Amino acid sequence: MKRQRPKPTPIPPPTPPLSSTKPRSQTHHNPTKKPKSKWVPLNLTQSELSLPLTFPTGQTFRWKQTGPLQYTGVVDSHLLSLTHLQNGDVSYCLHHTTTSETSARSALLDFLNVGISLSEIWEVFSASDPRFAELACHLGGARVLRQDPLECLIQFLCSSNNNIKRITKMVDFVSSLGTYLGTVEGLRFHQFPSLDQLASVSEDQLRQAGFGYRAKYIIGTVSALQSKPGGGEEWLASLRNMDLQEVIDALSTLPGVGPKVAACIALFSLDQHHAIPVDTHVWQIATRDLLPELAGVRLTPKLCSRVSEAFVSKYGKPSYQHIFGVPKKRNLQRLRMAKCAEERDL
Repeated sequence: MKRQRPKPTPIPPPTPPLSSTKPRSQTHHNPTKKPKSKWVPLNLTQSELSLPLTFPTGQTFRWKQTGPLQYTGVVDSHLLSLTHLQNGDVSYCLHHTTTSETSARSALLDFLNVGISLSEIWEVFSASDPRFAELACHLGGARVLRQDPLECLIQFLCSSNNNIKRITKMVDFVSSLGTYLGTVEGLRFHQFPSLDQLASVSEDQLRQAGFGYRAKYIIGTVSALQSKPGGGEEWLASLRNMDLQEVIDALSTLPGVGPKVAACIALFSLDQHHAIPVDTHVWQIATRDLLPELAGVRLTPKLCSRVSEAFVSKYGKPSYQHIFGVPKKRNLQRLRMAKCAEERDL
Protein backbone atom coordinates (compact mmCIF):
# COMPACT_ATOMS: atom_id res chain seq x y z
CA MET A 1 0.00 0.00 0.00
CA LYS A 2 1.40 3.39 -1.05
CA ARG A 3 2.12 5.78 1.82
CA GLN A 4 0.59 9.32 1.52
CA ARG A 5 2.83 12.34 2.02
CA PRO A 6 1.61 14.87 4.65
CA LYS A 7 0.29 18.17 3.32
CA PRO A 8 2.72 21.05 3.72
CA THR A 9 1.85 23.55 6.51
CA PRO A 10 0.79 26.87 4.95
CA ILE A 11 3.25 29.72 5.53
CA PRO A 12 1.55 32.69 7.25
CA PRO A 13 1.84 36.10 5.57
CA PRO A 14 4.66 38.28 6.83
CA THR A 15 3.82 40.43 9.87
CA PRO A 16 3.84 44.10 8.95
CA PRO A 17 6.48 46.14 10.75
CA LEU A 18 5.37 48.04 13.86
CA SER A 19 4.57 51.63 13.14
CA SER A 20 3.20 54.62 15.07
CA THR A 21 1.21 55.61 12.00
CA LYS A 22 -2.54 55.15 12.51
CA PRO A 23 -4.80 53.77 9.79
CA ARG A 24 -5.87 56.32 7.20
CA SER A 25 -9.47 56.10 8.34
CA GLN A 26 -8.44 57.35 11.80
CA THR A 27 -6.12 60.14 10.68
CA HIS A 28 -8.17 61.58 7.83
CA HIS A 29 -8.36 65.38 8.27
CA ASN A 30 -11.86 66.78 8.53
CA PRO A 31 -11.82 70.16 6.73
CA THR A 32 -15.06 71.24 8.40
CA LYS A 33 -13.69 70.90 11.94
CA LYS A 34 -13.46 74.35 13.57
CA PRO A 35 -10.56 75.43 15.75
CA LYS A 36 -11.38 75.96 19.41
CA SER A 37 -12.63 79.50 20.00
CA LYS A 38 -10.46 81.82 22.07
CA TRP A 39 -12.56 83.81 24.50
CA VAL A 40 -10.98 86.87 26.09
CA PRO A 41 -12.34 88.70 29.18
CA LEU A 42 -13.64 92.19 28.44
CA ASN A 43 -13.56 93.39 32.08
CA LEU A 44 -17.27 94.25 31.97
CA THR A 45 -19.78 92.94 34.49
CA GLN A 46 -23.36 92.11 33.57
CA SER A 47 -24.51 95.25 35.41
CA GLU A 48 -22.47 97.30 32.92
CA LEU A 49 -23.37 95.26 29.82
CA SER A 50 -26.28 92.88 29.51
CA LEU A 51 -26.24 91.36 26.03
CA PRO A 52 -29.98 90.42 25.99
CA LEU A 53 -30.92 93.94 27.15
CA THR A 54 -28.65 95.64 24.60
CA PHE A 55 -28.58 93.87 21.24
CA PRO A 56 -32.12 92.64 20.45
CA THR A 57 -33.74 95.88 21.64
CA GLY A 58 -34.01 97.78 18.35
CA GLN A 59 -30.96 100.04 18.37
CA THR A 60 -29.05 97.82 15.93
CA PHE A 61 -30.22 95.11 13.52
CA ARG A 62 -26.83 93.73 12.50
CA TRP A 63 -25.99 91.60 15.55
CA LYS A 64 -27.29 88.02 15.56
CA GLN A 65 -27.85 85.63 18.43
CA THR A 66 -25.47 82.71 17.82
CA GLY A 67 -25.83 80.95 21.18
CA PRO A 68 -27.93 80.97 24.38
CA LEU A 69 -26.11 84.07 25.70
CA GLN A 70 -23.97 84.81 22.66
CA TYR A 71 -24.31 87.57 20.06
CA THR A 72 -22.17 88.01 16.94
CA GLY A 73 -21.63 91.07 14.81
CA VAL A 74 -19.21 93.32 12.98
CA VAL A 75 -17.44 96.42 14.27
CA ASP A 76 -15.55 98.18 11.47
CA SER A 77 -13.76 95.26 9.77
CA HIS A 78 -13.75 93.01 12.85
CA LEU A 79 -16.05 89.99 13.19
CA LEU A 80 -16.65 89.27 16.87
CA SER A 81 -18.85 87.35 19.27
CA LEU A 82 -19.79 88.39 22.80
CA THR A 83 -21.00 86.08 25.56
CA HIS A 84 -21.75 86.02 29.26
CA LEU A 85 -19.68 83.78 31.53
CA GLN A 86 -21.32 81.88 34.39
CA ASN A 87 -20.69 84.79 36.77
CA GLY A 88 -22.23 87.24 34.27
CA ASP A 89 -19.00 88.87 33.13
CA VAL A 90 -18.60 89.50 29.40
CA SER A 91 -15.99 87.90 27.14
CA TYR A 92 -15.38 88.28 23.43
CA CYS A 93 -14.08 86.07 20.64
CA LEU A 94 -12.40 87.58 17.58
CA HIS A 95 -13.25 85.51 14.48
CA HIS A 96 -11.73 87.76 11.83
CA THR A 97 -9.95 91.08 11.51
CA THR A 98 -8.18 92.89 8.70
CA THR A 99 -5.87 94.71 11.14
CA SER A 100 -4.91 93.41 14.58
CA GLU A 101 -6.46 92.03 17.75
CA THR A 102 -5.46 95.22 19.58
CA SER A 103 -7.33 97.36 17.04
CA ALA A 104 -10.34 95.04 17.21
CA ARG A 105 -10.55 95.25 21.00
CA SER A 106 -10.20 99.04 20.93
CA ALA A 107 -12.94 99.36 18.28
CA LEU A 108 -15.22 97.02 20.26
CA LEU A 109 -14.80 99.00 23.50
CA ASP A 110 -15.61 102.23 21.65
CA PHE A 111 -18.66 100.61 20.03
CA LEU A 112 -19.86 99.47 23.47
CA ASN A 113 -19.51 102.98 24.93
CA VAL A 114 -17.50 101.66 27.88
CA GLY A 115 -16.38 105.17 28.82
CA ILE A 116 -19.82 105.61 30.38
CA SER A 117 -20.59 103.99 33.74
CA LEU A 118 -24.17 102.72 33.86
CA SER A 119 -24.08 102.25 37.64
CA GLU A 120 -23.32 105.94 38.10
CA ILE A 121 -26.09 106.99 35.72
CA TRP A 122 -28.56 104.63 37.41
CA GLU A 123 -27.67 106.25 40.76
CA VAL A 124 -28.46 109.73 39.44
CA PHE A 125 -31.65 108.62 37.67
CA SER A 126 -32.85 106.73 40.76
CA ALA A 127 -32.37 109.84 42.87
CA SER A 128 -34.49 111.79 40.35
CA ASP A 129 -37.34 109.29 40.07
CA PRO A 130 -38.56 106.81 42.73
CA ARG A 131 -40.23 104.73 40.03
CA PHE A 132 -36.95 104.40 38.14
CA ALA A 133 -35.29 103.37 41.42
CA GLU A 134 -37.78 100.48 41.68
CA LEU A 135 -37.09 99.35 38.09
CA ALA A 136 -33.32 99.90 38.09
CA CYS A 137 -32.58 96.36 39.30
CA HIS A 138 -34.27 95.02 36.13
CA LEU A 139 -32.39 97.37 33.79
CA GLY A 140 -28.79 96.68 34.77
CA GLY A 141 -26.55 96.49 31.71
CA ALA A 142 -29.04 98.01 29.24
CA ARG A 143 -26.41 99.97 27.36
CA VAL A 144 -26.70 102.49 24.52
CA LEU A 145 -24.23 101.59 21.75
CA ARG A 146 -21.96 103.99 19.87
CA GLN A 147 -22.47 102.83 16.29
CA ASP A 148 -20.88 103.98 13.07
CA PRO A 149 -23.07 106.93 11.93
CA LEU A 150 -23.50 105.74 8.31
CA GLU A 151 -24.41 102.23 9.44
CA CYS A 152 -26.89 103.62 11.98
CA LEU A 153 -28.42 106.04 9.46
CA ILE A 154 -29.13 103.39 6.83
CA GLN A 155 -30.56 100.99 9.42
CA PHE A 156 -33.05 103.56 10.67
CA LEU A 157 -34.08 104.53 7.17
CA CYS A 158 -35.12 100.88 6.89
CA SER A 159 -36.99 101.07 10.21
CA SER A 160 -39.58 103.64 9.14
CA ASN A 161 -43.11 102.21 9.71
CA ASN A 162 -41.68 98.71 9.86
CA ASN A 163 -41.34 95.68 12.13
CA ILE A 164 -38.12 94.12 13.43
CA LYS A 165 -38.30 91.03 11.21
CA ARG A 166 -38.60 93.05 7.99
CA ILE A 167 -36.07 95.65 9.14
CA THR A 168 -33.54 92.90 9.82
CA LYS A 169 -34.13 91.37 6.38
CA MET A 170 -33.57 94.75 4.70
CA VAL A 171 -30.46 95.49 6.74
CA ASP A 172 -29.09 92.03 5.86
CA PHE A 173 -29.58 92.81 2.17
CA VAL A 174 -27.76 96.14 2.48
CA SER A 175 -24.98 94.55 4.53
CA SER A 176 -24.41 91.90 1.84
CA LEU A 177 -23.11 94.69 -0.42
CA GLY A 178 -20.07 94.98 1.86
CA THR A 179 -16.97 92.80 2.13
CA TYR A 180 -17.62 89.24 3.35
CA LEU A 181 -15.81 88.57 6.64
CA GLY A 182 -16.87 85.08 7.66
CA THR A 183 -19.57 82.70 8.83
CA VAL A 184 -20.50 81.96 12.45
CA GLU A 185 -23.04 79.25 13.33
CA GLY A 186 -24.21 79.18 9.71
CA LEU A 187 -24.77 82.95 9.51
CA ARG A 188 -22.79 85.08 7.06
CA PHE A 189 -21.36 88.41 8.18
CA HIS A 190 -20.16 91.36 6.11
CA GLN A 191 -18.43 94.64 6.78
CA PHE A 192 -20.97 97.43 6.38
CA PRO A 193 -20.71 98.82 2.83
CA SER A 194 -19.06 102.14 2.09
CA LEU A 195 -20.92 104.96 0.38
CA ASP A 196 -19.44 103.90 -2.97
CA GLN A 197 -20.63 100.33 -2.43
CA LEU A 198 -24.09 101.57 -1.43
CA ALA A 199 -24.20 103.69 -4.59
CA SER A 200 -23.77 100.54 -6.68
CA VAL A 201 -27.32 99.36 -5.96
CA SER A 202 -30.31 100.86 -7.78
CA GLU A 203 -33.73 101.86 -6.50
CA ASP A 204 -35.30 99.07 -8.57
CA GLN A 205 -33.04 96.49 -6.93
CA LEU A 206 -34.03 97.72 -3.50
CA ARG A 207 -37.72 97.66 -4.38
CA GLN A 208 -37.39 94.11 -5.68
CA ALA A 209 -35.76 93.22 -2.35
CA GLY A 210 -38.88 94.47 -0.53
CA PHE A 211 -37.81 97.96 0.56
CA GLY A 212 -40.91 99.64 -0.87
CA TYR A 213 -40.99 103.45 -0.65
CA ARG A 214 -37.88 103.35 1.57
CA ALA A 215 -35.81 102.51 -1.52
CA LYS A 216 -35.96 106.07 -2.86
CA TYR A 217 -34.99 107.47 0.55
CA ILE A 218 -31.89 105.28 0.75
CA ILE A 219 -30.85 106.13 -2.80
CA GLY A 220 -31.51 109.83 -2.19
CA THR A 221 -29.63 109.86 1.12
CA VAL A 222 -26.60 108.09 -0.36
CA SER A 223 -26.53 110.61 -3.21
CA ALA A 224 -26.86 113.55 -0.79
CA LEU A 225 -24.02 112.23 1.36
CA GLN A 226 -21.76 111.72 -1.64
CA SER A 227 -22.17 115.40 -2.52
CA LYS A 228 -21.03 116.60 0.93
CA PRO A 229 -17.70 118.48 0.94
CA GLY A 230 -15.04 116.18 2.30
CA GLY A 231 -17.27 113.13 2.00
CA GLY A 232 -20.52 112.03 3.58
CA GLU A 233 -18.98 109.76 6.22
CA GLU A 234 -16.78 112.60 7.48
CA TRP A 235 -19.80 114.93 7.49
CA LEU A 236 -21.78 112.50 9.62
CA ALA A 237 -18.90 112.06 12.07
CA SER A 238 -18.59 115.85 12.42
CA LEU A 239 -22.14 116.00 13.82
CA ARG A 240 -20.79 114.50 17.06
CA ASN A 241 -19.33 117.92 17.84
CA MET A 242 -22.61 119.85 17.45
CA ASP A 243 -25.53 120.62 19.75
CA LEU A 244 -28.51 118.29 19.60
CA GLN A 245 -30.85 120.65 17.74
CA GLU A 246 -28.17 121.35 15.13
CA VAL A 247 -27.73 117.59 14.70
CA ILE A 248 -31.48 117.03 14.29
CA ASP A 249 -31.74 119.88 11.78
CA ALA A 250 -28.74 118.63 9.77
CA LEU A 251 -29.97 115.03 9.64
CA SER A 252 -33.48 116.16 8.70
CA THR A 253 -32.13 117.57 5.42
CA LEU A 254 -31.55 113.99 4.24
CA PRO A 255 -34.35 112.22 2.33
CA GLY A 256 -36.59 110.14 4.59
CA VAL A 257 -35.17 111.43 7.86
CA GLY A 258 -37.83 112.87 10.15
CA PRO A 259 -37.58 113.94 13.82
CA LYS A 260 -37.87 110.42 15.27
CA VAL A 261 -35.32 108.83 12.89
CA ALA A 262 -32.97 111.79 13.43
CA ALA A 263 -33.25 111.38 17.21
CA CYS A 264 -32.46 107.64 16.93
CA ILE A 265 -29.36 108.32 14.85
CA ALA A 266 -28.28 111.11 17.22
CA LEU A 267 -28.72 108.89 20.27
CA PHE A 268 -27.24 105.63 18.95
CA SER A 269 -24.28 106.97 16.97
CA LEU A 270 -23.62 110.69 17.50
CA ASP A 271 -23.06 110.97 21.28
CA GLN A 272 -26.32 112.89 21.81
CA HIS A 273 -27.36 111.00 24.92
CA HIS A 274 -30.19 113.37 25.76
CA ALA A 275 -31.91 112.75 22.42
CA ILE A 276 -35.38 111.23 22.99
CA PRO A 277 -36.88 109.31 20.03
CA VAL A 278 -40.60 109.74 20.68
CA ASP A 279 -42.86 106.95 19.43
CA THR A 280 -46.25 105.77 20.70
CA HIS A 281 -44.64 103.80 23.56
CA VAL A 282 -42.58 106.76 24.79
CA TRP A 283 -45.67 108.96 24.38
CA GLN A 284 -47.71 106.61 26.60
CA ILE A 285 -45.04 106.68 29.32
CA ALA A 286 -44.76 110.46 29.08
CA THR A 287 -48.50 111.07 29.41
CA ARG A 288 -48.75 108.57 32.27
CA ASP A 289 -45.78 109.71 34.37
CA LEU A 290 -44.60 113.14 33.20
CA LEU A 291 -47.35 114.98 31.31
CA PRO A 292 -50.69 113.55 32.51
CA GLU A 293 -52.49 116.66 31.26
CA LEU A 294 -51.80 115.48 27.68
CA ALA A 295 -53.43 112.06 28.11
CA GLY A 296 -55.79 111.43 25.21
CA VAL A 297 -54.22 114.13 23.05
CA ARG A 298 -52.95 113.19 19.59
CA LEU A 299 -49.16 113.14 19.29
CA THR A 300 -47.79 115.87 16.98
CA PRO A 301 -44.21 116.93 16.04
CA LYS A 302 -44.55 119.91 18.37
CA LEU A 303 -45.56 117.66 21.26
CA CYS A 304 -42.55 115.41 20.51
CA SER A 305 -40.32 118.33 21.50
CA ARG A 306 -42.35 118.86 24.65
CA VAL A 307 -41.96 115.19 25.59
CA SER A 308 -38.20 115.36 25.06
CA GLU A 309 -37.99 118.45 27.25
CA ALA A 310 -40.02 116.71 29.96
CA PHE A 311 -37.64 113.73 30.09
CA VAL A 312 -34.56 115.96 30.14
CA SER A 313 -36.10 118.10 32.87
CA LYS A 314 -36.87 114.97 34.93
CA TYR A 315 -33.58 113.14 34.59
CA GLY A 316 -31.20 115.92 33.59
CA LYS A 317 -29.14 116.49 30.47
CA PRO A 318 -26.36 113.90 30.65
CA SER A 319 -23.11 115.62 31.49
CA TYR A 320 -21.19 112.39 30.96
CA GLN A 321 -21.07 112.51 27.16
CA HIS A 322 -17.57 112.98 25.72
CA ILE A 323 -15.98 112.33 29.17
CA PHE A 324 -14.12 109.22 28.05
CA GLY A 325 -11.19 108.26 30.22
CA VAL A 326 -12.24 110.46 33.17
CA PRO A 327 -11.92 108.64 36.53
CA LYS A 328 -15.27 107.38 37.79
CA LYS A 329 -15.30 109.47 40.99
CA ARG A 330 -14.77 112.67 39.03
CA ASN A 331 -17.36 111.54 36.50
CA LEU A 332 -19.98 110.99 39.22
CA GLN A 333 -19.08 114.29 40.86
CA ARG A 334 -19.78 116.10 37.58
CA LEU A 335 -23.13 114.34 37.28
CA ARG A 336 -24.13 115.40 40.79
CA MET A 337 -22.98 118.98 40.25
CA ALA A 338 -24.98 119.18 37.00
CA LYS A 339 -28.06 117.79 38.76
CA CYS A 340 -27.78 120.35 41.57
CA ALA A 341 -27.39 123.17 39.06
CA GLU A 342 -30.53 122.04 37.19
CA GLU A 343 -32.51 121.92 40.45
CA ARG A 344 -31.40 125.46 41.27
CA ASP A 345 -32.48 126.62 37.82
CA LEU A 346 -35.90 125.00 38.33
